[in-house]
Amino acid sequence: MNKTQEFRRSDLTLGEAARLFMSYPNAKMLLPITAAAIATRLALGKFTKRDTATLVTTVAIEPFVEWLIHVNVLHLGPRTFRGKSYELPSSKKHRLHHRDPRNPEILFIPALPPTLLGLAAANWAILRNPRRTLTGIATSFTLLTAYEWTHFLIHSAYTPKSTLYKKLRRTHQLHHFRNENYWYGIITPISDKALGTYPAKEEVPPSPTVKTLGV
Repeated sequence: MNKTQEFRRSDLTLGEAARLFMSYPNAKMLLPITAAAIATRLALGKFTKRDTATLVTTVAIEPFVEWLIHVNVLHLGPRTFRGKSYELPSSKKHRLHHRDPRNPEILFIPALPPTLLGLAAANWAILRNPRRTLTGIATSFTLLTAYEWTHFLIHSAYTPKSTLYKKLRRTHQLHHFRNENYWYGIITPISDKALGTYPAKEEVPPSPTVKTLGV
């Protein structure tokens, strides 16, 4: 049985899903790097109120950053310039993900190393303090890991047990199988609820472009 077949097994357990998740390059990279960032920050000590503010702010804005990227980057179609069509690799891969939502090979964030470097650079540019920057980096990397794991689990055949996870899985399935213009959140629906993209299923008609994103 290959990875894709195991990913789609109807009796997949949480432990098996975690083991499968850890077999992919993104997970192999994210977990040790995130653990190292957390350990380094803890080793520096002196956790201040400003560190707390950094952590809380990073957690608070994550759903909205995720929403903005999902809407404005991942769902961005090809653009024409001087007669030639151009498309972001991340947008193209996401469209392939919509065409084949249960393919585990194409559901991870592309180009993970530049993403991690970008997050680290953004934290330094904003915070300009070694300890607070590491607090921000450790928090950002933890949230990115949570995003990758939650997204992986949602698309697997693992049967939800908790109420929260059932809700997350259901709304993401609506995004993929009913209408791609709603239910963008992965690890929390907060941004969708705040920005008006969390309607009841019955309020939104099925979209003819849910698998193609209009391309």
